[in-house]
Amino acid sequence: MTPPRSLLEEHLAGLAAALPSYRRAAQRLPAWGAELARTLAGGGRLLVAGNGGSAAEAQHLTAELVGKLRADRQPFSAIALHAETSALTAVGNDYGYDQVFARQVHAHGRPGDILLLLSTSGRSQNLLQAAQAGHQVGLRCWALTGPAPNPLAGLCHETLAVPAPDGQIVQELHLVTSHLLCEYAEQALPVVLAATAGTPEGLPVAGVPLTGLEAEVPTDVPTTGPVRTGVEVVPEDGQQVEGMRR
Repeated sequence: MTPPRSLLEEHLAGLAAALPSYRRAAQRLPAWGAELARTLAGGGRLLVAGNGGSAAEAQHLTAELVGKLRADRQPFSAIALHAETSALTAVGNDYGYDQVFARQVHAHGRPGDILLLLSTSGRSQNLLQAAQAGHQVGLRCWALTGPAPNPLAGLCHETLAVPAPDGQIVQELHLVTSHLLCEYAEQALPVVLAATAGTPEGLPVAGVPLTGLEAEVPTDVPTTGPVRTGVEVVPEDGQQVEGMRR
């Protein structure tokens, strides 16, 4: 009689079983990294959101981008939407928990920015609302989920779905995805900067190839604006107050 496997062996077996399918799903990451590098280097922003363990992974990702993954480089604007607890609880109290991320997407997102949503189930209502808000603002919406199809994948432009039934395995491979996404972005950054050299305010030049790195990057993403500095004030009608710094 074969002895039962230990918890360690069971867990590692589940992780190993998920890797072949994950390897195929992760083929999109070089293109994501190139698009992320172009967006951030052009003054755009990455907004990231998740619940529970996915919130921790969202904050891990933004820390790597504001800081660095490997070599030193310029810092990038990346915000984990759960991390500002006063705003999170105020919005939850006044508008309901379903709106805690969507309200912040409207506040912080600008056309051409990227919104990345993490969910093992792909069914969290506050993330579905955030994806809808992202479309309204003009953001490029990506998702990291568990098995597809799921509602969040259906609302986002692109999804990397981890085909594993165990939520723990899904979250572990989401962390691998975060590290790879940062690494691909940093790898693409020198090419992005070379392509944008000499353009006004360092903006990307439409149609300039990134030596194959962005071959799969969609071309319908709006060009990002200049780096935002200081404070932006946006009243209810959505028009920026004249004279405020960007």
